[in-house]
Amino acid sequence: MSHNSHLYIVWTTDNPITAMNMVTTYGGNSMKNGWWDEVTIILWGASQQLVATDPSVAGRVRELMEMGVKFSACKRCADELRVTDALERLGVEVIYWGEPMTRLLKSGATVLTI
Repeated sequence: MSHNSHLYIVWTTDNPITAMNMVTTYGGNSMKNGWWDEVTIILWGASQQLVATDPSVAGRVRELMEMGVKFSACKRCADELRVTDALERLGVEVIYWGEPMTRLLKSGATVLTI
């Protein structure tokens, strides 16, 4: 897989306006319009709590998953915030992201941070 065709969005904010009007909009449109072959949205920190507790944001995450957007979350943060089970029930992959993120950055992958 070429990293040039895979967009990784690192989502760290708990702002619902940013969630609905930037992160999920761009991620969804990227898949729908074929701007990127693959889109992975990585929940890190406060975004995890937002997704786990806000039904409208969780619903939008489900919609994007149905479109083929992948969602993954940092396990350390999810455990600390006590949202691991909620994220997994939603279908979000929960893994330790430190080493994979380092590999992505060193490889020159396209990583957008929000």
